[in-house]
Amino acid sequence: MTKEEKTQAIDQLAGELTEKDIFYLADISELPVETSNKLRRLCFSKEVSLQVVKNTLLRKAMEKVDGKDYSELYDSLKGNTSIMFSEVGNAPAKLIKEFRKKEDKPILKAAYVNEAVYVGDDKLSELASLKSKEELIGDVILLLQSPIKTVVSGLQSGGSTISGLLKALEERTNN
Repeated sequence: MTKEEKTQAIDQLAGELTEKDIFYLADISELPVETSNKLRRLCFSKEVSLQVVKNTLLRKAMEKVDGKDYSELYDSLKGNTSIMFSEVGNAPAKLIKEFRKKEDKPILKAAYVNEAVYVGDDKLSELASLKSKEELIGDVILLLQSPIKTVVSGLQSGGSTISGLLKALEERTNN
């Protein structure tokens, strides 16, 4: 790899790191080609981008990104490293757990999820249980809907009048 190619690779990685707030570092070394291809197809179907990277180039790209501190991840940049980019924080963790039902790898080295750093394969279950942005929004909507449903059901049971609503609420507090 020429110096110019290395510079381009660093710039490309730095650009991806700047744009994306979620990525996982994993070890997929020693996977047979057929198994590696299965992993890549699974990543594609789950909208997770997977690429093998050189540790030194990734570190230089991390150092080049302004406003983000990746220093806790530097110790994970040893041996073979693959980077998995995703829009959903728990998608790569779920993917790794699913794939490891049949295989020993990938091994999670570290993850960067919305400025939180997770280091080590033991964090995989914790990462898989993280709720996505959409799941959190759904939970908030359900919480907001609950009081409204109570008022609506009170109106319907009381004959759709204010006095009926007050009577229904009074009965609930007395019980």
